[in-house]
Amino acid sequence: MAEVDRSISAFRNDSLGTDDAVGISRKIEIGEVDLPTVTRDAIKRAKSVNSQLNAIAFEDFNNALIRSSLPVPGQFQGVPTFIKDTDEVNGIPLYLGSRALPGKKSTRFSKAAKQLLDTGLNHLGTTTTPEFGMTGTTESLKFGATRNPWNLSYSPGGSSGGSAAMVASGAVPIAHANDGAGSIRIPASCCGLIGLKASRDRIKDKEMPSYFPANILNDGVVTRSVRDVWTFHAAIEQEAPTPGLPPIGAFSASKCRKLSIAVLIETCKGQKCDDELVGAAMDIARQCESFGHHIKLVPNPFYAKFDEDFWLSWAHIAFLIRYTASKELNQELDHSELEPWTKFLIKHHWKNIHKVPSAFWRLRRFSAAYEKFFEDHDILLTPTLGTPVPKLGFFGPEIDGQTHWERIFEFLPFTKYQNISGAPAITLPCATDSNGLPIGMQLASRLGADRLVLELSLQLEANSDWCTLYKI
Repeated sequence: MAEVDRSISAFRNDSLGTDDAVGISRKIEIGEVDLPTVTRDAIKRAKSVNSQLNAIAFEDFNNALIRSSLPVPGQFQGVPTFIKDTDEVNGIPLYLGSRALPGKKSTRFSKAAKQLLDTGLNHLGTTTTPEFGMTGTTESLKFGATRNPWNLSYSPGGSSGGSAAMVASGAVPIAHANDGAGSIRIPASCCGLIGLKASRDRIKDKEMPSYFPANILNDGVVTRSVRDVWTFHAAIEQEAPTPGLPPIGAFSASKCRKLSIAVLIETCKGQKCDDELVGAAMDIARQCESFGHHIKLVPNPFYAKFDEDFWLSWAHIAFLIRYTASKELNQELDHSELEPWTKFLIKHHWKNIHKVPSAFWRLRRFSAAYEKFFEDHDILLTPTLGTPVPKLGFFGPEIDGQTHWERIFEFLPFTKYQNISGAPAITLPCATDSNGLPIGMQLASRLGADRLVLELSLQLEANSDWCTLYKI
């Protein structure tokens, strides 16, 4: 297929304009715009781009319009959003991106979806994900390939790629995402957005089995502003504080204190990531230094087998899905319809089952090593990804499992540390690569230091000239 060199934008002169979710909610609150109009305009935007992006799993437009005519409690005043097709949404089929599931209509909201909607967001439907959210792009045999609004030949990342495509295109200002190995941060990076994987338990996420090394799954949002992601998590916290974690607190533009920032550009095996990404990381480091922060380039402090252990645990998740999904989801899983990547992971699990106990033991010990690193540093700065935004097909369901396996090691060297440790990490857009696609930079810290990460993010955002699609 010939390269498509164009971008897709839903931005226009309507009630949403180029405002972020906070800006739209304020306009609704003061009566500058009305909620039904905002909802209709968001639906028009979504329809205008989805035929090219293929980012919507299920449309719930009519019900969204009905909801927009009713009083909406919560911080966001009825701002339109989408929920990822990994969470139960009452009245909407749950597919988890898989043709192996019949898509039984949910009769309830998942805990994370309920918390999200309790902030006042109004969902327009669900967005695409790869099968069971198990890889870093959004291409499934169920829905086909979801495309990146920056260039339709490229992936929006995954597994929250449908949500990221909708936000980056301008259809909605904020959308649900979740993250087990980087699935908030990966698509945010690929689409020039902001995505925070908050500290574990900030949102009532799905629970891993007790014998698993960590509860790696985290829910959140992808947005176009630091203000939005901060306000979202502050609203969640106000309704459901997290015992044992320092509060994030209300959004504030207060000055960030001087920080010790460690810059990491090599994998756990000592290999450097892509040169363009390294260059962008060093540019951000120099910018932080100009703010008065102390910068230090560090070798990878984490153990060399981390990646192998993590991806073996990932294969174990595929195994759990294979044997427990029917019971957990209350809908029959057709094993013959599982995608090649899922089957490869299950096979890899069985082939290496004797290694699982020692891998889990090392991963359980990792959190202590991660926290120890932050005895001498406040922030860990890395590229979000190890390679540039992938073309469609790079992780497509048609490639063989071994190739997929080898590529994912190279693609995701940095995002997984925070899933195992439970610590916060945010991705911010910082540049574009030689193909004109976004480069994301990750800021991470110790468990509970979400506010610190957000303060530095806000400082960088306020002093940036990041390229965006966000224009009319």
